[in-house]
Formats: sequence, C-alpha cells, structure tokens
Amino acid sequence: MRPPVWNPPIELSASEEKVAQRIRKAKLFLFLRQIRHELFDLNFQQELAKVFKDSSVGLCPVPPAQIALAIILQAYTGVSDDEAIEAMVMDRRWQLVLDCLDSEQAPFGKGTLVRFRAALIATEARLPKGQTPRAYRMLIERTIEMAQMRQGYSSRTLRAALDSSPLWGAARVEDTYNLLGHALRKALDLIARDCAKRRRLKAYRQQDLSSIATQAGADLVAGSSLKAALDLDWDDPQQKAQALTTILQTLNTVESWVIEQTDLNEKVITQAKQSIEDARIIKEQDIEEEVPGSPKLRKGVAPNRRISIEDKDMRHGRKSRNQRFDGYKRHVLKDLDLGMVRVVGVTCANQPEAEVTQAIETDLKNQKVELKELQIYLCVFNQSFG
Repeated sequence: MRPPVWNPPIELSASEEKVAQRIRKAKLFLFLRQIRHELFDLNFQQELAKVFKDSSVGLCPVPPAQIALAIILQAYTGVSDDEAIEAMVMDRRWQLVLDCLDSEQAPFGKGTLVRFRAALIATEARLPKGQTPRAYRMLIERTIEMAQMRQGYSSRTLRAALDSSPLWGAARVEDTYNLLGHALRKALDLIARDCAKRRRLKAYRQQDLSSIATQAGADLVAGSSLKAALDLDWDDPQQKAQALTTILQTLNTVESWVIEQTDLNEKVITQAKQSIEDARIIKEQDIEEEVPGSPKLRKGVAPNRRISIEDKDMRHGRKSRNQRFDGYKRHVLKDLDLGMVRVVGVTCANQPEAEVTQAIETDLKNQKVELKELQIYLCVFNQSFG
C-alpha cells in the first residue's frame, strides 16, 4: 500500500481567511499555506513517498507531504514532538497550513512524525558525505523559486550574510570515568540483547545485562551508575586514581572476553568491538601513564576531544571566552534580497567557521547562483569565497 497524494484546497475558505488576517508576525505560516500546493507537487510527493516501504497490511499511510510540512513548522517554531502534535490541535496557524482547521484530532500521531523524520535522516546517512538528499534539495530549490516568483526577483547573483550560532547536541556529555563505563556497558548490552533475542525472551531485562557482565568479569559496569558501583570517596585523589586503574583493568577484561566469543552474531560482535574501541579512544585522549601501572587523568584538554559515547561527533565549543557549549555550530546563509535562508551548514563545535565555506559553496552551485556580495565576520573568511 503506497501513501496517498495530498491534494489540499488551493483557495482559502472563509474560516481560513479569518485566521490568515490575524497572523501578524509569523508570516511563514501564511506563506506555506499559499504555496503548499505548488511546493508539494506530484513529482515532489512521489520523491517523499520513497521514504515509506510498500505494505499490504495496516492503515493507509499519512501523506508524506503533510508530515514534511509539519516538520518544517516544528523547526520554525522550535517545539518538541509532543508540542508539535499538541499544536496541530490547539494552534489555528498550524491547522491552517496542514489543512485540519478546527479539527479535534491531529492528522497523525507522534510515532508517525518520529518515524518519518528518522527515515529522512537514514536516507541522508546512506549518501556520500557532503551530498544533500534529493528530497531536501528539491524542497529548498522549489521554496526559493516560488519566493522569487512572488517577489518578482529572479537574479542569479546573490547578496547574502553568513553567521553562526551554537547548536547543542542531544547526547549525554560525560566525564572520563563515565565515558569509559558507558562504552563498556554499551558493548555488553548489545551482546545481552542479542542473547535474549536468540533465547526468544518476550522482553529484555536488566538481569540479562547483569548476567553477561558477570560472565565478562565486568559487574562494575552493569548498574546504572559506575561511580556508585565503585563506592569511593571522590574527593580523595588516591581513591580516584585507584578507580581509574580498576576501570582500565575492566576494559582489558571485557575486550579479551568479547574476542573469545565465537558463537555470537557477527554484526553484534562488530558493534560491541566498536564500543570497546570507543573506550580505547577515551583512554588515549584523557589518560596518561608516567609510571607503568599508575594511570592518571591528563592535564588540559586533548585536541578534538570526544565528549559523548552516543554521538561521536559532538565536541566542546565556545561562542565567547566565557560561553561554552557542547555539540555543533549551525551556520546560516541568508539571502538579503529575498529575506530567506539559502543554505544551512553544520560543523563540530570546535571547528573554525571557515570549515563550512566549501559545503556552502557546493550548495550554492546546486542552486545555480553566484555569490556577489557577502556580509561576514572576518574570522570566517576563506579563499573559497574569494
């Protein structure tokens, strides 16, 4: 069963006219309502439909165009998934755009929103690095094209401003002790879940992880808190050093145990070894041994230091001397004539602003425009824009 094509009304109804007249500041709602039938034409909807798999069971899927439009509104308003679903029922501006005015129920649920967005991300992940998914590119190109038509502006030269801002990562940031424990627990958790699956257990339990941790000689990392399991005085430098030695011994023990496992799923073993390798990376960047067998935390911060196990690309960054953030930098190129965002780039938080210029230049070439004027901080200057 393929997802249906979305064919919302083109002309505003009397009720929609009243809502549109009340929109004063958030003009994107009105703009999207006016162009949605052109933005999501048949070709674009067919491209979005590729995100869904063919299915002969279940309910008819929601039109992808409608979900994509909701994701745009979610990004514009900066709300969570739960708040987005709530807005579809409570906010008449959202209802105006999504063709569900005065509806007492959202056109789709949170699960559909999450799955569709995850599918879009998965599509991007399968592409070569730096290549923009076709659906994204079509959305950007068509939006700009329609904005140009409505404003009578069709120049292929661009006047733009480029600025960056912090983009906080979603993964947990941890200290060295917990990073090591997290990586080891993740490796054992992967194996425990695979064992439970092969035993056809109905549900995965904490006891499954505890059992595998015991077999691996790593009871230390089976609980929810590594530091609680160590049960030390963390204000005592000697006990902290002993904790580091214990964790590193556990790392060696788990690594040896995983290598010895020959009856496990090859994919699971590969993933577990990757988690152990992550622990090794943390050890190399954060720990030094001036005397063999006496590890201690390295003074200062290692270049390009990894700060999260779940998101390997998150980094410490600084907006200013006193303002630190963890995650990424978001770079926005705004068209000064159209008043629209042309390109958005993302880099690790510790990367200089100039790192994004090549990716932005590539996107502008795809849009077939030539950058003639750029307002930019001098620290972002790069010869690729020259």
